[in-house]
Amino acid sequence: VCHGNVARPLGRNEVIGLLFRLTIFGAVTYFTIKWMVDAIDPTRKQKMEAQKQAEKLMKQIGVQNVKLSEYEMSIAAHLVDPLTMQITWSDIAGLDEVITELKDTVILPIQKRHLFEGSRLLQPPKGVLLYGPPGCGKTLIAKATAKEAGFRFINLQPSTLTDKWYGESQKLAAAVFSLAIKLQPSIIFIDEIDSFLRSRSSSDHEATAMMKAQFMSLWDGLETDYNCQVIIMGATNRPQDLDSAILRRMPTRFHINQPNVRQREEILKLILDNENVEPTVDFVEIAKETDGFSGSDLRELCRDAALLCVRDFVHNTHANDSLEEDCIRSIQQQDMQRAIQKMRKSKSAGGQSVLMHAAMD
Repeated sequence: VCHGNVARPLGRNEVIGLLFRLTIFGAVTYFTIKWMVDAIDPTRKQKMEAQKQAEKLMKQIGVQNVKLSEYEMSIAAHLVDPLTMQITWSDIAGLDEVITELKDTVILPIQKRHLFEGSRLLQPPKGVLLYGPPGCGKTLIAKATAKEAGFRFINLQPSTLTDKWYGESQKLAAAVFSLAIKLQPSIIFIDEIDSFLRSRSSSDHEATAMMKAQFMSLWDGLETDYNCQVIIMGATNRPQDLDSAILRRMPTRFHINQPNVRQREEILKLILDNENVEPTVDFVEIAKETDGFSGSDLRELCRDAALLCVRDFVHNTHANDSLEEDCIRSIQQQDMQRAIQKMRKSKSAGGQSVLMHAAMD
């Protein structure tokens, strides 16, 4: 400390006071800068959480010594560990032809690469489209494909690629492909792909148009690299809304239609396989009465029939407190019939609502 022209060393209390003031000043500066950074980028907290989730998933799937960029970390947060998937081919009924063709055209060329090294025509497709009515098993097939083949599965949501900062969406789109290449063999799955890569028009926002263009450009890069084991798989119930350039990049297409009588019978048997069902239940008759029902409709039908058994058990218990039998009865034919009637009313009510809204528009 200087007093006039005389300098003297600081005392102990003065040093402590100076350090305390510097600490306070540093803390204030740190929190001020942190507040400014958070104000500039409100998604920073989400990015940090995504990074932690990505690191956890990378360990689970056994990926080591792979350096990922900030953008790749954001995409890696949507990784799905194939070992954690519970869906296998045996969980899908009525789609044997589609499953067989998927095994032959998509999985086999990757699992037996040494058999197809000399041929460019027999390489696995870089794009696979699953299309058909909703609730018929498109997403189940995609997950089962990744599970059975052992592919790394990136469940890509369109919202993941949207960012308010100019140019960030393009970087995220590039990260999807660079991450998939680092983790190959891998599947990039886009559910409801029509909402993301629908037909382009002059009314599209500039950022959206640029993101679509870059996505398709990077997609072409996969097609020219014959050693790349990355497949983009999309599912939609509106294939007519997809851009023609996207359809060109998805040459392998599977139509997942409403199940027929035989397929409905197989689906019902699979759903009720581990349930308590009366031996007298006629699956053939139920399959005939459920014309126009999707796979998800049949599952809901079986759930309603099982709930009727639970409802009877609850009512009987309240009516007779001394009832010693403590078990739920098995599903009977009449339960299935009542559930079919309920499902038909629900479907017809939904159809009438759509018609009313269309008339009002």
